Formats: sequence, structure tokens, C-alpha cells
Amino acid sequence: MNKRVAVVILNYNGAEMLERYLPLVLECSPEAKVYIADNASTDNSVEVVKNKFPKAALICLDRNYGFAGGYNKALELIEAEYYLLLNSDVEVTTGWLVPLLGFMDANSGVMACQPKVLDYKNKAFFEYAGASGGFVDRYGYPYCRGRLFDVVEEDKGQYDDVCRVFWATGAAMMVRSKDFWALGGFDGRFFAHMEEIDLCWRMNARGGEVYCVPQSVVYHVGGATLNKSNPRKTYLNFRNNLLLLYKNMPQKKLMHVLRVRMLLDYVAALKFLLCGSWGDFKAVIKARCEYKRMREEYLCDRNRNLELTIVPQDSKKPFLLWQYYLCGRKYFNRLK
Repeated sequence: MNKRVAVVILNYNGAEMLERYLPLVLECSPEAKVYIADNASTDNSVEVVKNKFPKAALICLDRNYGFAGGYNKALELIEAEYYLLLNSDVEVTTGWLVPLLGFMDANSGVMACQPKVLDYKNKAFFEYAGASGGFVDRYGYPYCRGRLFDVVEEDKGQYDDVCRVFWATGAAMMVRSKDFWALGGFDGRFFAHMEEIDLCWRMNARGGEVYCVPQSVVYHVGGATLNKSNPRKTYLNFRNNLLLLYKNMPQKKLMHVLRVRMLLDYVAALKFLLCGSWGDFKAVIKARCEYKRMREEYLCDRNRNLELTIVPQDSKKPFLLWQYYLCGRKYFNRLK
């Protein structure tokens, strides 16, 4: 009997993570079929899955397609009503799928949702990548209920309400398969980082909804593939954030936002330089150059996204840098 939910873990050289966290995923997910999609790992990941976890289905990709492309390739081979995309470094909890599945079943207009994501290393706090649901500010900076920039809040139940958000984290995202493919899946050119925000932006623009369902709880290690301070991650985050804006933002806002972002990006680059982070400085400059190079190939995507937009972007978004650095508002529930 085919199960309605496919839990899909994209893996690249994560044998240690699979051995540590996959047993609990298999134990706590009776509602789902669990898949490991291997992005052409060079460690012993494939052998670990074959020999130690025969209950998990294994999909071996021919090369490393990154997070975005890897999931697209793997999900093409999986039939299920819902995909649950899960990082390999996530510890799930008993019954974690039940609130997510129940919520999606009861709300046909919801295209994706996420659990509450707490920090595996300090379980009283939210985790950086997702927390209790994500948003973007007026200039494209992502933030979460429970995390603004590098300030992560302690979980005191303050964000335990089921809440409509702008984006769900790719670390643990449930999405309807029909909606995933109707939207074209992830943008494989992103490779990694921001691809889930891009997908959720398209969901919102086309009348879909995205929610956080915090009655489901998982614990995320974070930084298992790329450390937060890695210049490669800095490059992908800055480049993909610009591509995200260019693909999706309405024309009347785009030019102003891109002018402001140019200034802010170079300020960030200067800050990296003054702090001695030469690699991150070069990553920001490279990201901006690559964005300019790639912009032409995204013109058709931009035009199509704008044509299909039926729900305009909310104009009452905060300016996060102003509120965080100049007004000292370091917590989500203090934003104006």
C-alpha cells in the first residue's frame, strides 16, 4: 500500500548524520515512506543506508545537484500526495507528522507548512534556519518568528499559535506534491540557500498559503553542510537573495529595492573587510557580479511570475535593518 506522505532526506556526504538521526525518523514516521536521495556522495553514505537502514528507500543521483536540483531530481521519482523535505541533521519527535498532515488535510488552500524548529544543541531555543516560520522584509532580508539576524530567542511558547507565514524552512517542509510541480519545483540554478523562499513566494503570489504548525516539533543541528561563516554560503545567500527579488518582486518596487540593496550589500562587504573576513568580502563582490551576469537568463521567469501573480506583495513590511540596529528591536514580537 502506497503511503500518502514521503519523507525525503537529501544527503551529501552525511553518513554520520544518517547513522545518528535516521533511526528516529524511521521509528517516528509510521505515516510515511522514508526516502534517502543521495547527491553522489563520496563517503560511505550509500553503504550505510543499504546495510543499516533497509527500510529506507534509496535514490542515487548521478552527481551533486545541490539542494534545489537534488530535490527536483529525486521527487520526480516519488509518488505521494505530500512531500516532507527533511534535512539529514534533524532529530524528529514522536508523532511529529500528525499535526502537519492533519492541518494540510483540513486546509486545502495551504500549499506548504513547517513544524516548530528548535536548536538541537540547545533545545530551549529556536534554531536559526526556520524557527517558528519565516518572513521577508521590504528589502528581501529573511527573518523568522524566533530569530532576527543572529539573535535567536528562547522558546517560551510565545510562538506556539498556528500562524500564516511567508516561507517555510527547507530543513523540514511539508508541501503538496501537485502544488510543488504546478509551481515548477525548486529553482535548480540557486543550487542551495533561498530556494524554499523563492518557492514559497510563488505560492503566496498565486493564491496559496504557507503556515507554521508548532504543535509539531523537530530539533535541527544546522550548518551540517556549510558552516554559517563559510564564504561559499555567504556567496550563495547574497546572490540568491538578489535573484529571488528579481524573479518575484513587482516592477514598481523592484528598482528602488535594488538600488537600496546595492548600497546595503557594499556596506556589508566593507564590514566583512574591516573585520578581517577577506573570504566573505570577496564572496559578496562575486555574488553581485554573478547576479548581474545571470539576470538576463531570469527575464522570462520574472515575466511569467508577474503574469501569474494574483495576490500582490504586502506593502506594509518592516525595514529590518533599521528596526534591529537603530531601534534595538531584536525580537520578532517587538517589530513595528
